[in-house]
Amino acid sequence: METRAVEPAQEQRLHPWSWLFVLIMQMRQFLLPLVALLVFGNRGDRDEMWSYFAAVIVLAVLVGTSILQYLTYHYRIGRDGISVRSGVVSRNRREIPFARIHNVVVHQNPLHRLFGVAELRLESAGGARPEAEMRVLKLSQALALEQLVRHRGQAPTAPADAAADPAMGDPLTAPVAASPGETVLLRLRTAEVIRIGLLSNRGWVVVLAALGATMQLFPRGTMSDAIEQGGRQAFGYASHLHPATWVWAVLALVGVLAFWLLLRALSVALALLRYHGFQLSEHERRLTVVSGLLTRLRSSVARRRIQAWTLRESPLQRWARRRQLRIDIAAGAAVENERRDLRELAPLATPEACDALVQRLLPQLQWPPAQWQPVQRRGWWRLCLPALLWLPVVAAAAVWQQFPMGALILLWLPWSAFRAHRQMARMGYHLDDQYVAVRGGWWQRWWRFAELDKLQSLRLSRSPLDRWLGTASVWLDTAGAGGSIALCLRYLPEADARAVYAQLGQALARRRLHW
Repeated sequence: METRAVEPAQEQRLHPWSWLFVLIMQMRQFLLPLVALLVFGNRGDRDEMWSYFAAVIVLAVLVGTSILQYLTYHYRIGRDGISVRSGVVSRNRREIPFARIHNVVVHQNPLHRLFGVAELRLESAGGARPEAEMRVLKLSQALALEQLVRHRGQAPTAPADAAADPAMGDPLTAPVAASPGETVLLRLRTAEVIRIGLLSNRGWVVVLAALGATMQLFPRGTMSDAIEQGGRQAFGYASHLHPATWVWAVLALVGVLAFWLLLRALSVALALLRYHGFQLSEHERRLTVVSGLLTRLRSSVARRRIQAWTLRESPLQRWARRRQLRIDIAAGAAVENERRDLRELAPLATPEACDALVQRLLPQLQWPPAQWQPVQRRGWWRLCLPALLWLPVVAAAAVWQQFPMGALILLWLPWSAFRAHRQMARMGYHLDDQYVAVRGGWWQRWWRFAELDKLQSLRLSRSPLDRWLGTASVWLDTAGAGGSIALCLRYLPEADARAVYAQLGQALARRRLHW
């Protein structure tokens, strides 16, 4: 490790090129106003030079602000924590104890690689923003600081200069392989990453983003006119050929197949960009994930910081015998509309591998549970109640407007009822002295569980429909809870729900909350 990265009394600055990366970040925020100034500022009788002069002034202010931020940002590494001093007009000083840092993120995009630097973020529990965001540090310094957080301020035995050794391969993955006590828990090969793309629908993100950008860049009506004109030409050319009906059917099938293949290709490309070189490792009860093709992301979190666990399984993943394992941690926030904290322990793995990961990281738990407590199926129809109420109204309105084909929407009712019945049949929960778990879903299956030591609050809820059916739901909350799946014991008989509520309340009262 570099000596200056361990000196407790020496105040340090960021990398000399830090101001450039701050400028790039600010340029991304002011890019649209600058383009608008250059494009629309020259209209009318005004002199064209004033808009260019104004743009130059804005750029000069941004450059000056970036340099001032670099000159006024200092940090000092102590024995128990990190001290950060920053601010141009308002001076701020922040003390960050090592024990309070929940998540460490080392971010390196292609431009960072070109300059041999990395961005470091330190996050604590419940923070809407990172406790410290160092943009940017020398790569060896960023990795050394991450090692310091791991060892609570004590210098590790492995030298951080090994990260800069070309013989070690990727600099972000080199410290993982060099640590003597490191244990690799999961490593995804390229074929498995490609399988992630094939089994997902991430390609729709690119398609919808492209459509949105096209609608914004081109004048209104241009795209619709181009599509209409192209369709007329194609239909006119095909009409001269006088194709049979089966030819039209084959062409439509080929078009759908080509679009599906395009979506798969885009999904695979996104999966490679995000999960290439994915590796989950553990060192001294701290988990580290490294992944990314162009932008390399290294994120680490202590095992005790994990608050809840979620397993998910889509129909395609179930067909391929794969699952996804995610966690909730008491830290992390979206930065530039992108989550960079550690959330996925296994983007795709076999059910046996996911269960083995849970058993290794939570040896005190018996996972999977030997028996799930089922939910009464008497009120299964409540899951399809919105469809039962709205679909007949929509169908009646369509027929009233002389559109009899709209009545075909009623064909969705049998499928909705069947899916609701299957979902209620699969719902269940498990509760013992160590953890609570729930499961649900039929088409999209999921499992969610948390240790009792991680629970922060619980709530007994009864809606008017619950009072009519004699049921209740118990809602549980943990720090950092997020996503579309709640930790909730739904639709239990009222007596069972109150018994579970009392049992969990007693457990929370006599247990100490562990962050």
